[in-house]
Amino acid sequence: MAAPPLLLLQDIHLRIGTTPLLAGATLSVSPGERLALVGRNGSGKSTLLRIAAGLAPPDSGTRFVQPGATVRYLAQEPDLSGFASTLAFVEAGLGPGDDPYRARYLLERLGLTGEKNPATLSGGEARRAALARVLAPSPDILLLDEPTNHLDLPAIEWLEEELASLRSALVLISHDRRFLETLSRAMVWLDRGTTRRLEQGFAGFEAWREQVLEAEEQERHKLGRQIAREEDWLRYGVTARRKRNVRRLGELHALRQRRREQRAAQGAVRLEAAEGQGSGTLVVAAERIAKSFGDRVVVRDFSTRVLRGDRVGIVGPNGAGKTTLLNMLTGQLAPDAGEVRLGTALQMVTLDQRRASLDPDVTLQSALTGGRGDTVQVGEQKRHVVGYMKDFLFLPEQARTPVGVLSGGERGRLMLARALAQPSNLLVLDEPTNDLDLETLDLLQELLAEYPGTVLLVSHDRDFLDRVATSVIAYEGDGRWQDYAGGYSDMVAQRGHGVRAREGAAAPAAGAAATGRGAGAAPPAPPQPARRKLSFKEKHALETLPGRMAGLQAEIGRLRETLADPNLFARDRARFDRASTALAAAETALAAAEEEWLTLEMLREELEGR
Repeated sequence: MAAPPLLLLQDIHLRIGTTPLLAGATLSVSPGERLALVGRNGSGKSTLLRIAAGLAPPDSGTRFVQPGATVRYLAQEPDLSGFASTLAFVEAGLGPGDDPYRARYLLERLGLTGEKNPATLSGGEARRAALARVLAPSPDILLLDEPTNHLDLPAIEWLEEELASLRSALVLISHDRRFLETLSRAMVWLDRGTTRRLEQGFAGFEAWREQVLEAEEQERHKLGRQIAREEDWLRYGVTARRKRNVRRLGELHALRQRRREQRAAQGAVRLEAAEGQGSGTLVVAAERIAKSFGDRVVVRDFSTRVLRGDRVGIVGPNGAGKTTLLNMLTGQLAPDAGEVRLGTALQMVTLDQRRASLDPDVTLQSALTGGRGDTVQVGEQKRHVVGYMKDFLFLPEQARTPVGVLSGGERGRLMLARALAQPSNLLVLDEPTNDLDLETLDLLQELLAEYPGTVLLVSHDRDFLDRVATSVIAYEGDGRWQDYAGGYSDMVAQRGHGVRAREGAAAPAAGAAATGRGAGAAPPAPPQPARRKLSFKEKHALETLPGRMAGLQAEIGRLRETLADPNLFARDRARFDRASTALAAAETALAAAEEEWLTLEMLREELEGR
């Protein structure tokens, strides 16, 4: 016989203004269960979890918790005010019989000392402290709302192991697919105010959801055809008996009412990047760059090349310098040593993880239009702001909503809407997946996979990196960074571990070099053949090509400026034709020069590395 539930929500209804948010939702949590609560941004997941935690009352419905059962809730934005230290905040969550040492243990494992004033903690540190507080008592039920937000990869992987080892029942809200696949054993889908349950983990959820939506669509189609038949009868067949007519007319009204009450599945986000002109073959060339802040070395002797069409992920623990490296590669921060050279004709669009460019006091419409009218410039075309909003799942009535009251997911979609409206051939994304729901993540992944330009991104989402990145730059410790081909899983296969500082990698080689050649020592290596060197012609080309490319870039800029004159074609057709031909020739010559320089530079590195 199955154990009775520890927590039970039944027939939960809640309205926000006149809009029904929850319409008969249920949630049952039995001992040791591992549930994932999923749904679109704004569907009411966090609200339902707050009701389950007893922190928000529904309009109607019942909440039952087994007497004596302990429930701990992690909010998306934890409140740490009123405590003198982080340790005091965590210890306040302990019960009378709980182990006080566990509070210190969890803080240490999460990289916190416990001595800092909570008011001075960063967003990531506050999230770690809140996690320590809910995990310390080992409660019967853990309700976790986006527990991986603001955590780096080592912390996420540690949290997976910690939660898997607990006997507590779990209810998780998360956008991290890998995290859900690892921990979930059943799914609760909140959709249009109601919940559906699947007795499988996340790996089987998306196929099941598509089957449910397809069945609903077929049902709506059948209902529509039945209404059409009844309306046809109403127009042309009212000569039948009066009683039957009245009955069928009543049935038609009931069918229409049923269709009105059906809440169709919310439309999909339409993500489409405004495409800019093509960049040169070489997008970024970094040569032995370094960066330090005081005595701390963030980047040490790092070289890489990014070519047009590459999608490069940057991974590492918090504080390693991922954003610093990203800013150096895009020319926004100068290196202390080395050189970064950017390619030609770059149109760069940046998505900031802090969303600092969003003014909380402006309306959604103003944030998209820049306060200028009711149209959005999307690439070369103008679109009405309401239509563009709908592409990102915003309702027309939200046009006048202040940005400050939008949810985290809605602010994330707003940042995407603003970024993708700008013409670009280089997208720079710093934590683009924060607060996005799974459907929006799917579409963002498809967009980036089909994007004709180049993508540089920082992310802690392993599944996202696997689906998007063609290469990964990983932090190796002590300011060292290393390129790996493929996504996150490919990097792990090559390194043998995930994101953490690589220690003692050079020790075996150094030890072997220091050891004398005693008895049993390996015989001396055979003499190496003479090393090939660059020819005089190759050296000369390496030295002169950068100047030639700079001259071609200047010529291309001058020709484009000439052709930007809208009246040139009508005023001087011959000059327009000469400038167009010269521009095409200069762009071809620049691409060839970049290709030659890149080939020679790679040859030089190979020869010098032998």
